[in-house]
Amino acid sequence: MKLKSGARKRSEKTLKETDNRFVLSWRKLKKNVFFAFFLDILTIVVSALVLSLLIKTFIVRSFYIPSGSMLNTLQINDRIVVNELVPDFSPLHRGDVVVFEDPGGWLTPESDLSDQSNPLVQAWDQFLSVFGFTAPDSRQHLVKRVIGLPGDHVVCCSVSKKILINGVEIDETPYFPEGTDTSYVKFDVTVPADSYWVMGDNRTDSQDSRYHLDLPSKGFVGKQFIVGHAFVITWPKQHWTWLGSYPDVFKDVPNK
Repeated sequence: MKLKSGARKRSEKTLKETDNRFVLSWRKLKKNVFFAFFLDILTIVVSALVLSLLIKTFIVRSFYIPSGSMLNTLQINDRIVVNELVPDFSPLHRGDVVVFEDPGGWLTPESDLSDQSNPLVQAWDQFLSVFGFTAPDSRQHLVKRVIGLPGDHVVCCSVSKKILINGVEIDETPYFPEGTDTSYVKFDVTVPADSYWVMGDNRTDSQDSRYHLDLPSKGFVGKQFIVGHAFVITWPKQHWTWLGSYPDVFKDVPNK
């Protein structure tokens, strides 16, 4: 019985692969129970890292809270998770807690921290941040609550010392620390298109939109600077909770 030309070539190829020392060694290694176990673990770890990278890049990422501007909602060193699909694929709402990059002039340049941390620790921290396990750039971001949406007319304050949005008073006590005043700074602004007016819950210690009216941004945060919507506190475990947007506070506010 004669083999056809194609079959003969496949047979010769198979024989050649079988005689290859690398292939034979690999097959032998895979039969070793310890090596097979190690290979399975390595595959799982690499797959998890790739998945973490994809999730961190396109869906969610983690930040820690470096200041007290959002007390008592967020404590210093709390770790939060941010939905990066907002606002590009899902709109922001009044009351949402957002993480955003500096729109320009909100943050002071940080001093060189190279002498305060081991370079190896810094390098390892940066590596882990690629996969979303650490957040070394948290101090280059800000966390505030959205008060005004594009087109909103936001005024502080009414006779009863409350913020007015589109002519309607809002009662912010549900997320204020006890005894907090609405604002010592008066303002009367209309939020431009694709921008937001943001304020910290801890109004007495929050360098938010109110304090940047003299900047080119006029205190507004452009959509392009928004990293995402913070929706859960993940650490420490005793602080674990979903972050609310308090829709009842804004339910009577008409849209522009």
